[in-house]
Amino acid sequence: MYNFKNPLKVRNNKIHAKKTQRINTQRTQKQMTENEISYKIIGIAIELHKQLGPGLLESAYEYPFAYELREAGLFVEQQLPMPLLYKEIKMDCGYRIDLRVEKKVIIEIKSIETLAPVHFAQTLTYLKLSECKLGLLINFNTVKLKGSIHRIVNNL
Repeated sequence: MYNFKNPLKVRNNKIHAKKTQRINTQRTQKQMTENEISYKIIGIAIELHKQLGPGLLESAYEYPFAYELREAGLFVEQQLPMPLLYKEIKMDCGYRIDLRVEKKVIIEIKSIETLAPVHFAQTLTYLKLSECKLGLLINFNTVKLKGSIHRIVNNL
């Protein structure tokens, strides 16, 4: 809706409404458990896979996945650099987490023929270093996604 007298007024109200909605959504989401968050994530992942299908690059899934998670009202961090600390050595960017949702759940996205044991170990290492309790290892390169979603826990 365009206000001819004061176009900024309508625009500012829309911005304020979106900001308020985001704040209220964040308050609600912060109270969600890791299991509740993962339930939403899995539903969105399955829908995304139905739309895009298998065989694309990881990044082709990551960006729309992050978009859909945000649309669902979840706080999402993409390609999150995590420092690696070893004794007296600190590397500012030891690794990058594909997606972290609500600062509680890590999502490691793969698009490969088969997952290897090292992929599970990698996700568990990410969980330990980030102090998150739940990770989802999702391989999008499959006919049915349901069997390619793996929950990995760290003291949950």
